[in-house]
Amino acid sequence: MTASIPHSSPLTVAAAREHVWQRSFASTGSGTVGLECEWHVFSDEDSSAIVDLDAVRSRLERCGHDGALPGGSRITYEPGGQVELSSPPRRGVVEACHVMEADRAVVAEALARDGCSLIGAGVDPVRQPHRQLRAPRYDAMEAYFDSGGCAGRWMMSRTGSVQVNLDNGRDAVDAERRWRLAQQLGPTLIATFANSPLAGGRVTGWRSTRSAVWWAIDPSRTRPVDARRGRAAWLDYALTARVMCIRTNADTYQPITEPLRFVDWIMQGHELGFPSTEDLDYHLTTLFPPVRPKGWLEIRYLDALPCPWWKVAAAVTTTLLDDPLAAAEADQASRGTSGLWCDAGRYGPGHPALARAAVTCFVSAIEAMERNAIDAELVELCSLYLDRYTARGRCPADDTLEPVRSSGGTSPSTMFELGLAAAIEHVA
Repeated sequence: MTASIPHSSPLTVAAAREHVWQRSFASTGSGTVGLECEWHVFSDEDSSAIVDLDAVRSRLERCGHDGALPGGSRITYEPGGQVELSSPPRRGVVEACHVMEADRAVVAEALARDGCSLIGAGVDPVRQPHRQLRAPRYDAMEAYFDSGGCAGRWMMSRTGSVQVNLDNGRDAVDAERRWRLAQQLGPTLIATFANSPLAGGRVTGWRSTRSAVWWAIDPSRTRPVDARRGRAAWLDYALTARVMCIRTNADTYQPITEPLRFVDWIMQGHELGFPSTEDLDYHLTTLFPPVRPKGWLEIRYLDALPCPWWKVAAAVTTTLLDDPLAAAEADQASRGTSGLWCDAGRYGPGHPALARAAVTCFVSAIEAMERNAIDAELVELCSLYLDRYTARGRCPADDTLEPVRSSGGTSPSTMFELGLAAAIEHVA
């Protein structure tokens, strides 16, 4: 018996490893940048209200079909109703930012006619989890995550990010360097751009609550890959991650709540059968490490940010990977912070080692932009961010916290309400 929808012959472990490698790393290149930005949709009249996803879709369908957005970005929706814009690959980060800025403006204007606004934050600061998008995939995902606690529901319906998509590299040597550095920089860049200190209307005790949410979910599919072992570590990660669900047909997804590693599914099977290449392809879409290879590098660890700061996050991240001198300086600066994922989310640049690394990386990025004659307006914006935040040991989360603290709302109680502290300890 075989599992899932029409497929090829059952897999071997060797064939699975080769397939994952080809899907993840076969392509090479340098200089192309794509952005995926998520925004929460809020009613201007009532920030606690759930904005109906069908109404949002109806409004945006008129401006986003068939490449109608000026930059060609694709509009999609996250389970809680978050709006995501995915730009086409562009030559360099300046073009990518221009595309995203133009397309975001069209979407924001369309929603404004219905009294709604787009808000950039790593976690919805006000509303509790509430899934609006109904599909077999999301039903199975929710059931799977619910078996491990409540963090999965927060992730699905109340988080947002700035995702930077970059080429694997010019050749094998460059690809290995970029793969390692993209992950090594994770804690430093999480701290630098942390922007989610609230959840459910309360202070959480984390500068990036989004990081806490992700850290509290099934570690086999959300923790960092051990990049020190090179790109081959991804093959082990992908095949030892748990199976989230098995598709028995195009519309039926059976959640697998008892631990089943994909490699064990290959070797031992399941009552629903053995996996195929199509099952492996689907499995790869259910893995959410901070950096995910998909034929390019998806850098997934940045909180969603308001305008214009998302452009700074995109520019700094891209430059630190693309410019050889900036990359070398960032490599040296971040070596001592590469394992500080939880500290980055909790303290942001309030952590001394992360603050030092952030300043060095930021300065290196700006110098590289100037050296490469990057758009002067974008360089100025990055310099403004450095002066306002990074050089002062601050991040956007501090802007949110200041009025809360001044009103006396300082108790970090939401972490306990969400159960995230216990969940993080449980999956550590």
